[in-house]
Amino acid sequence: MDTAPETVERDLTRLVLTLVELVRQLVERQCVRRMDQGDLSDDQIETLGLTLMRLEEAMTELCERFELSPSDLNLDLGPLGTLLPTD
Repeated sequence: MDTAPETVERDLTRLVLTLVELVRQLVERQCVRRMDQGDLSDDQIETLGLTLMRLEEAMTELCERFELSPSDLNLDLGPLGTLLPTD
C-alpha cells in the first residue's frame, strides 16, 4: 500500500470528485424526470440547464487540474460493476 503524501492526496481528490460527479448525475436525472413530467416552468428549466452546464464545466476543470480523466472517477465496485453509468 502506497502511503506517500502525493498518492494519498490524489486518491482523496479522486474520491471527492467521484462523489461530486455521482451527485451531479443524480441531480441531472432528477431534473430530466421532473421536466418530462411537466413539473417545471420554462424559467426553472432554463435555470437548471445553465446550472448543470456550469457544474459540468467546473468538474471538467477540476479533473484537468488534478490530472484525472472521467474514467478515473468511475470506481470499480467489483461484482456490482462500476459506480457511475457508462452511457
